[in-house]
Amino acid sequence: MSLTHAPAGAVRQGSLRELNLALVLGRIATADRPPSRADLATATGLTRATVSAVVEDLLAGRLVSESDPAPRSGAGRPARGLVLADQGPAGLGLEVNVDYLAVCVVDLAGQVRHRTVHRADLRPVAPADALALLVEMAGAAREDAARHGLTLVGAALAVPGLVDDAGLVRLAPNLGWRDVPVPALLAEHPPLIERVPGVPALVVDNEANLAALGELHSQPPGPSSFLHISGEVGIGAGIVLDGALFRGVRGWSGEIGHLPVHPEGRPCRCGGQGCLEQYAGQEAIVAAAGLARAELPADTATARLAELAEAGDADALRALHDAGTALGVAVASVVNLLDLDTVVLGGGYAALAPWLCPPVLAEIGARVLTAAWSPVTVRPSTLGAEAAAVGAAGSVARRIVAQPAGWLARSG
Repeated sequence: MSLTHAPAGAVRQGSLRELNLALVLGRIATADRPPSRADLATATGLTRATVSAVVEDLLAGRLVSESDPAPRSGAGRPARGLVLADQGPAGLGLEVNVDYLAVCVVDLAGQVRHRTVHRADLRPVAPADALALLVEMAGAAREDAARHGLTLVGAALAVPGLVDDAGLVRLAPNLGWRDVPVPALLAEHPPLIERVPGVPALVVDNEANLAALGELHSQPPGPSSFLHISGEVGIGAGIVLDGALFRGVRGWSGEIGHLPVHPEGRPCRCGGQGCLEQYAGQEAIVAAAGLARAELPADTATARLAELAEAGDADALRALHDAGTALGVAVASVVNLLDLDTVVLGGGYAALAPWLCPPVLAEIGARVLTAAWSPVTVRPSTLGAEAAAVGAAGSVARRIVAQPAGWLARSG
């Protein structure tokens, strides 16, 4: 097979158009108010004619839409503003956790357009069977998205474990998964999304990383550096530094749940002893509160703990205090190492933050060297338990905004 090379001028012209599309769409996405074409020309330095041509492409491709003109005084016709479209391409977020599956659809503007959760203990379920159920849920999400004029163009899957660059789940100890080839297992099912150049069909990542990205891009904007802790049966952390997710050399950073808080303590599923999960994981807190035999459904355990704590139940308050103390020991080590000033409690921790925050802050005050001069804020997540699935879907939507040319080539 021979390859035909395009003329250099054509390559430059195509590349310039792609850059202009991304530049203009990016400005629209980040603007404080819907910008006009004239506003975009001023902000980007492009000519008005170039901006008008780019905007027409974006409108035709259902990437942006025109908003009503803002009121203005004086003569002249008010200019119409431009906003990200609520129809067109959208991202699909998937999550496999220990006790639930979740599916989420997010549009270009970051709005959640569909979310479903299936509650079940997935530890006895084979990976292939869990993923098959997730595909079924995603199929229903795709149909719902289509009814709203949305096309799914990429998927991101959040899992509570170590994931390599190829999407292989090396280890998810709380699920019992080891070396699970997630992309290959999903490839056995009909495609969930439409392929678009520049957008991966599937990205598999750690759930805490995707939850941190969801928090980073939530509204209203928060700090650009923080530690996001997802408290479920397992405990994971996403580390955001200067607006970017810190992944580590292999992408496996953030395993805070396996920091030892009692080195000679309880055995952990990971093979270690005294890990944070054994003292501050959801099941550990429920058991310490005397609820382990109550056979609480997974989706009500956190709510029940909060209900008991609000009522002043001594066992629940003690369990939450002890969990917060263990969590504070681990968090203090991270703050000492990375010099962060914000800790976000996500997942099941978000609803329990009123009782977890005081002991966490007490440990930070006692253990962080700089605490006296640099206070640390500990607060609940904006997205709570939805963070990982929303963050997964949002990461896909942002790829389209960053590289709109692929979608336009597909749709035009």
